[in-house]
Amino acid sequence: MGVSFTEKDMINDYLSAINGNLSGYASIIAQTENPQLRQTLQQIRNGDEARQYALYQAAKQKGYYQPAGPANPTEIQQVKSQLSQP
Repeated sequence: MGVSFTEKDMINDYLSAINGNLSGYASIIAQTENPQLRQTLQQIRNGDEARQYALYQAAKQKGYYQPAGPANPTEIQQVKSQLSQP
């Protein structure tokens, strides 16, 4: 008996993989000295960002993903204060 994945499972798995890749690109690009390689990596990252956003939009539209609600002004100010402290 095989394992069955739902569309939601597949989308969430792919989103998780893309998000992991996107996290890695920043480190790799920052350490790349060769301009052509750096540009190629940036293009790959940009493509993955576009795919991630399109997939996120599809997941959200299908109800597979429920984003957090907007932060209120007090929460925003608290984060700003924390980030601006030396």
